[in-house]
Amino acid sequence: MGRALSNDLRRRVISAVEQGSTASASARRFGVGRSTAIDWVACWRETGRIAARPMGGDRHSHRMEAWAETILGWIDETPDITLVEMQARLRAKRAPSAMGTLWRLLDRHAMTVKKRPDTPRSRRARM
Repeated sequence: MGRALSNDLRRRVISAVEQGSTASASARRFGVGRSTAIDWVACWRETGRIAARPMGGDRHSHRMEAWAETILGWIDETPDITLVEMQARLRAKRAPSAMGTLWRLLDRHAMTVKKRPDTPRSRRARM
């Protein structure tokens, strides 16, 4: 996904529409999509906002924080629990259970799970 278009361009499109041009004509004039111009004008009329909303980022992990204590407790009880097992337990409780969201929760709490012990170091040095 690309970047948001500039606020200057947004202002010019909205200004043209406010001066009597149609959104479609303004879109053609400034080289943006018709639906884009319509959306910008509608947003400006409803909220007065010209700037684009923030793009990307994690917007859903905060839902898992409510379950953090429970999930971390499961890990204390069963150190070899897998993400799939945690996800199944969350689904049974009708809690948010997306794998990525669960992974980010564990990452934020510095929880790394390694299933097998470290292997012994090689006796031979690398050449």
